[in-house]
Amino acid sequence: MIAWLNYFSRFKTELLQGSLITLELTAAGLLIGFVLGLGLALARSYGPRWLRGFASAYISVFRGTPLLVQLFIIYYGLPEMGITLSQTVSAYLALGLNSAAYQAEYLRGSIIAIGSSQMRAGRAIGLSRWQTIRFVILPQALRLALPSWSNEPISLLKTTAVVFLIAVQDLMARGKRMATKTYDPIGSYLVVAIIYLLMVFGLDALLKFVERKTRIPGFDAEVKKA
Repeated sequence: MIAWLNYFSRFKTELLQGSLITLELTAAGLLIGFVLGLGLALARSYGPRWLRGFASAYISVFRGTPLLVQLFIIYYGLPEMGITLSQTVSAYLALGLNSAAYQAEYLRGSIIAIGSSQMRAGRAIGLSRWQTIRFVILPQALRLALPSWSNEPISLLKTTAVVFLIAVQDLMARGKRMATKTYDPIGSYLVVAIIYLLMVFGLDALLKFVERKTRIPGFDAEVKKA
């Protein structure tokens, strides 16, 4: 135990830098995934038939194939087509595209839960279809989606560990380097696991706080009755 604690002191700078990169990857992937996922959710809920089909196919492909395969295709495969991306950009893109497929389903579920009555009400007061979606449905749907959506940031944070395979210097890469220097893989990776655990606990606490602040009073009960 004392030896493991010494690792925190000896490698604190590297571990801190790796942790910051891991959080940066999580934030970038989450943002890209949210923007694209929201578009996919709206396409599946309100788009024409061809657009709903495209969104469904996208979600099926990215949820049905491993993130590692997607990462390798972006980083190693795209250069064969003349598109070369850095390790960091490739990691951002792979995490974002993969996360979008999952976020789309969280958001679509909340949109469906709002019900068609909100659309009729918006149209009845003179709003266009897209104005009703923007000003009436989405503000409610985004708040309603938060409890289930909050699983995605935590899952994505842990998933970022795969990007060390394309030499991104995240926390997992720093842990591998630490294991090489100390010849103690168990101790080194245990330290890394503890740091991941602390980040997950912190992120979970933050998301629960946001969830409490944005909860719609009485709305959950109405959805259950419906």
